[in-house]
Amino acid sequence: MHRVGVPVKTLGARIRGRQRRGSSALISGYQKRRSGSDRRSQIICAQWERYRLDRTLRGTNCLKMLTLLSAMYLVVRTVSAQAIPIRVLVTGAAGQIAYALLYSIANGDVFGKDQPIILVLLDITPMLPVLDGVVMELQDCALPLLSDVIPTDKVEVAFKDLDAAILVGSMPRKEGMERKDLLKANVAIFKTQGEALEKYAKKTVKVLVVGNPANTNCLIASKSAPSIPKENFSCLTRLDHNRARSQVALRVGVPSDCVKNVIIWGNHSSTQYPDVHHATLKKNGKEVTAFAAVHDESWLKGDFITMVQQRGAAVIKARKLSSAMSAAKAICDHMRDIWFGTPDGEWVSMGIYSSGNSYGVPDDLMYSFPVMIKNKTWKVVDGLSINDFSRGKMDATAAELVDERDTAVTFLGA
Repeated sequence: MHRVGVPVKTLGARIRGRQRRGSSALISGYQKRRSGSDRRSQIICAQWERYRLDRTLRGTNCLKMLTLLSAMYLVVRTVSAQAIPIRVLVTGAAGQIAYALLYSIANGDVFGKDQPIILVLLDITPMLPVLDGVVMELQDCALPLLSDVIPTDKVEVAFKDLDAAILVGSMPRKEGMERKDLLKANVAIFKTQGEALEKYAKKTVKVLVVGNPANTNCLIASKSAPSIPKENFSCLTRLDHNRARSQVALRVGVPSDCVKNVIIWGNHSSTQYPDVHHATLKKNGKEVTAFAAVHDESWLKGDFITMVQQRGAAVIKARKLSSAMSAAKAICDHMRDIWFGTPDGEWVSMGIYSSGNSYGVPDDLMYSFPVMIKNKTWKVVDGLSINDFSRGKMDATAAELVDERDTAVTFLGA
């Protein structure tokens, strides 16, 4: 029997073809058939109604699917926005530098305003009651990014799964203590902490050593954690960098953020070399060299260098305590730049592993260089001209670091 009518798909194809040729003819034909009395016209009209219903239902299902996908996207976006907390260790956490530092970390000033933080606070056992007080104060700040605070005297707790380690605690030099005795005491501390990093921390952990002698302590820690890349270790010379920047700004009479690209070469000690040969600043809307703006070469090569080198001692003499607020600010600057990078065209100073550098600095030291940072990776600024004056200063601080390293390494196997 011959089947009267047209399959829905075929009808749809025909209709779409007619739509391309002209919708008025299609509508006219449909209206005639609908009003007609013959059987074929009625069947075609019924099939047309089925086709329209089919399209409507498909559209409804499509709308439902789009709604579902949109809802799923919003859920994923919301979950993604709720970042996983990172674990940040601060050693010497009962000390004055840590006290000035912890609020800034917990408040999002270092790792970002949308990054939850688990703060791990390590100190020696007698300082645990003090740490309890620090924990209470952090809790009382009601900081929304602070997911947890863990006070401890155990390295296996402190170094577990770390994303960042800020090693502030070290043995200070006591009256009558010889330099080699100070190095020996700190080698023991940073060897233990390096081994703990090796055993418990993430291999991607970023380690900042602050406790003095910072450069050599950093080298010992890195040697004790061989599976963590040397590039993940750095020591703090940002405080010296900030001091140099500030002194130039004060001398010229501009805000400190107008001064950029000062350099600290070498050791965080009285042999460090604050170098402004490549520094620039903005004054009266123009960018000029620091040497041109200061217009006093004898000061830049004399009192300026001494002032930066001896600034820590001057603070101790005035306060009867070592730098804390400025040290904490420098730590924040250093770690923030590691996390988010340096501005285009600007560099900062940090103590990093020297092997393979282009400035003739001996290998296997933690030596302060100018660096730019991107994607949490630093790169030494190469190609800067070094005059004879600078060369002598850079070599002198390198020689001190070589001597420190050679002395400290003898204690590693002890």
